[in-house]
Amino acid sequence: MSVLTIESARAAGLRKDEVYRMARSGELERIGRGVYIRPGELDPAVASLAGATAVKPAATMCLTSALVYHGLSDEIPVATDIALPRGTRFPAGFEHVTWHAFGQATFDVGRTVMSEHPELRVYSAERTIVDAYRIAHLEGIDQANEALRRWVRRSGSSPAELLRTAGHFPRTVAVIHRALQVLL
Repeated sequence: MSVLTIESARAAGLRKDEVYRMARSGELERIGRGVYIRPGELDPAVASLAGATAVKPAATMCLTSALVYHGLSDEIPVATDIALPRGTRFPAGFEHVTWHAFGQATFDVGRTVMSEHPELRVYSAERTIVDAYRIAHLEGIDQANEALRRWVRRSGSSPAELLRTAGHFPRTVAVIHRALQVLL
């Protein structure tokens, strides 16, 4: 991967001051405390996630960022939405990340590998839609409904799979079921 941490730099034989010099000269770009990338090597849409994964392997793209990744939203997030299991300390210094704490019991539900970046994780389209309904009181129901509308139009979308995923979050089942009835 194109991410360099202070620890991985030491393992590669670089001293901390050399890493800092490379960052000052523009050879490296700082994306978090002690986390660097080579400019232009990573798609900016996943750079923050790659950096977060380097220090917290459980880091998973979620919410609006995941909706955009799956083509279910046209929003341009100001920061990458990244989830970690509740109780995990968020890494410091990531200016372009909005951290979210997801429950331990459901953290892995719908957590998948990004096809173009196998070392990175994103929540599935179904899990992301469920999460959009779970946080509709914060983000508004329009985002969730639009994501569902786009998802339903796709070939291969399975309402049964969506409801199965929603079953892990009981408060979402009824509202998603009603929304599906309207759309189908």
